[in-house]
Amino acid sequence: MKLHISFVFVLAVAAPAFAQNGPTLDETARFLAGLPVTGPLEPLTHDAGWQEHAATMNEAWTRKEQLQIQPIREWMLANAGDYYRSGDTMFYMFSGPDFLYANIFFPNANSYVLAGLEPVGQVPDLTRLPPEVLAGELAALRGSMNSILRFQYFITKDMRAELGRGGMGGTLPILYVFLARLGYTVLDSSHITSPADGWKITFAEADRKQTLYYFKTDLSGGNSSFLRWCAARGPGLSLLKAASFLLQGDGFSGVRNFLLEHSRLIVQDDSGIPLRGFPKGWKISFYGRYVPHKEEFEKYYQPDLAALYAQEPPPAPLGFAFGYHWQKEEGILILAERE
Repeated sequence: MKLHISFVFVLAVAAPAFAQNGPTLDETARFLAGLPVTGPLEPLTHDAGWQEHAATMNEAWTRKEQLQIQPIREWMLANAGDYYRSGDTMFYMFSGPDFLYANIFFPNANSYVLAGLEPVGQVPDLTRLPPEVLAGELAALRGSMNSILRFQYFITKDMRAELGRGGMGGTLPILYVFLARLGYTVLDSSHITSPADGWKITFAEADRKQTLYYFKTDLSGGNSSFLRWCAARGPGLSLLKAASFLLQGDGFSGVRNFLLEHSRLIVQDDSGIPLRGFPKGWKISFYGRYVPHKEEFEKYYQPDLAALYAQEPPPAPLGFAFGYHWQKEEGILILAERE
């Protein structure tokens, strides 16, 4: 699992609405993302702390677009175009706040369902924070996102250390950054408690509305009320990335069975469902390279996967990094389609 944050989000006022004349949700999202804003947050963009934040985020996002966002979108259109254009529900288990990759692979999903152990957080009224405090919060936010903007996943200890320094925590600020940077307008945001503690965000591009759910829930064990809620919204499109090989054992059999029963397509790296876990009726395609892991993941070496990648001709290269290996030459992607 990617990360587990134990701190809480300190706020001045609860979402979805701030004070009567306070910033809108979309203005707040854009401000956190380092993008130009109007309204009550505009004066704060002249502060040196925000300008440093914006410059750093712009540089990181430009690099991300070049190395990951555009190559993945082009790859999906070439190799899984029907799924890329599909409006089916998108499931991303063990995601943490990683809406970025959910949207890169499946930008047209009507609803996104993300789930992890990270607390949901809340939205601060940024106009109430002293400038020096706000600058520190923005720096902590950048630090928490450093690994996913540089590589392809969150690093638990880095995120915990950075967001734990100040008052900003939970998944919501990061979700807002991704939504704003991907060009969406945040329309509404509300805390929900069923089927688990979570947040529901409505966002739009032009006239089309989409919905993002994030749930804080333990995915271990068998069937659960959360998975039954998800099943009512399928079949869907699923993503598994940097999942700590949790689906390779029996401790997460419920979510593994759910994905196999309620997915039309599963995009994953080698940390997802093992080959032996796919029953008959699945067409599995392989891309990139299989590079065995070292240190903590060395025990999850998969000889059947290694043998497939050693065949001639080898699988086609990806052209972008994916999975735990950050070099694009070592990226691995497995595309499993229900026949």
